[in-house]
Amino acid sequence: MYSKLFTSSLFGIDAFSVEIETHLENGMPIFQIVGLPDTTVKESRERVIAALKNSDLTFPPGKKITVNLAPANVRKEGSGFDFPIAVGILAALGQIPLETLENTMLIGELALEGSLRGVNGLLPVSIQAAKDGFRRILVPKENASEAALVSDIEVIGIESLQQAFRYLNNELEIEPTKVDLEELFESGQESFLFDFSDVKGQENVKRALEVAVAGGHNLLMIGPPGSGKSMLAKRIVTIMPPLSLDEALETTKIHSIAGILPPNTPLITTRPFRSPHHTISDAALVGGGINKIRPGEISLSHHGVLFMDELPEFARNVLEVLRQPLEDKAITVSRTKQTLNFPANFMLVCSMNPCPCGHYGSTYNACTCTPTNIQRYIGKISGPLLDRIDIHIEVPAVNYQEISSKRTGEPSQTIKERVLKARQIQIERFAKSKNVYKNADMTSKQIRKYCELDEKSNNLLKIAMEKMGLSARAYDRILKVARTIADLAESEPIRAEHISEAIQYRALDRDYWK
Repeated sequence: MYSKLFTSSLFGIDAFSVEIETHLENGMPIFQIVGLPDTTVKESRERVIAALKNSDLTFPPGKKITVNLAPANVRKEGSGFDFPIAVGILAALGQIPLETLENTMLIGELALEGSLRGVNGLLPVSIQAAKDGFRRILVPKENASEAALVSDIEVIGIESLQQAFRYLNNELEIEPTKVDLEELFESGQESFLFDFSDVKGQENVKRALEVAVAGGHNLLMIGPPGSGKSMLAKRIVTIMPPLSLDEALETTKIHSIAGILPPNTPLITTRPFRSPHHTISDAALVGGGINKIRPGEISLSHHGVLFMDELPEFARNVLEVLRQPLEDKAITVSRTKQTLNFPANFMLVCSMNPCPCGHYGSTYNACTCTPTNIQRYIGKISGPLLDRIDIHIEVPAVNYQEISSKRTGEPSQTIKERVLKARQIQIERFAKSKNVYKNADMTSKQIRKYCELDEKSNNLLKIAMEKMGLSARAYDRILKVARTIADLAESEPIRAEHISEAIQYRALDRDYWK
């Protein structure tokens, strides 16, 4: 007695099809699963046996059951194998016609009483099933909306093993789950709880944030406690360009695989904002795991913002792992058994106090830190990491007049309109360039092409470089930021005032870090 059907397993942020072969024969009653299953897959045996019996379906007594997961040289992980293994046994017994399983993929976890529980990563599974030519996919009902984001495949939401049995024997009709992807995407746009109009004062800082978002530049805010650094950071996503549909699908894939997709939210339509605690480990930041590699915070913030509050409080080794993904826009996670690549194209936003007590340079409170303590505090952030942060801006304490003023700040929508105009200029500029969409992504060759300076601007930058002792990387960063400032001003040439403003965003290199 033999059956064959298909399911899927995850590898990184993608999926691959798995062929499940089930063979039953007389002999010592043994139920074995082969084909490099992990511990979770091996435990499917107990869940499948209980689910079949509690669903009033037949579990073959006195049979040797062998389940093979092909390809056998690739490790299989996850609880989604329960459902297809159970159906494979029923099909091998002749209780489910094999023809009904043609061009069909099954995935889902079984509860002991026979109901289907949701699994992670249904979107990449559904995408891969459609690519491989499957006509239909049977999934847990709670995952059906996520899987139905792919229009090229029929998605059937299943509540229990008994319901699946009746459906596959043509005893029950189940309407395919359908999702209007365009409508879902449009309806989820612009749903923000925060707005820049809530921020009193800090006009210079808001300008720096506008420049940072317009060009996709990384940013560091330095200021005393209560000056509004976190408040400003949380509002950055409100002025960022909306996600494209492709970006939304890719972001949803990552969050689905990580198991943090919000309930009843099959599609993420706003840019992610991730703010890990400073006690995070380097593995949690870049991704990893003991038995199964999962995307870390830098991949979860893909197409969005990674906000690191109180930057010097993070462990030094945690901060240093940011250097490679900031340059490459991707992260490679290597472990003993596998190596995976995760996307990591995010905007890094950091904040910190100027010293351990937070009042260094304040005109309102006296600093109680010694010079040694201050140097030790800021020394936790390495020069190479600072060089990769394009904009350094000071966030001063807000005075009483600004706090008590009834005048509201400029709304996010107004700022966003300027950002979108600047981004459109960049999209047209880099239309023929691969993997370059904004000024922060420019290569050295593109910097030379699009950031030409006149004599006045060149002399100004030369003086700044010499006096501030900036590195070659900082030179490139200043040119990129100046290009963005010029785009916001809708100016093709980079003028002296654009260079001057870009240099101001590195002034702390001289006044604070030296």
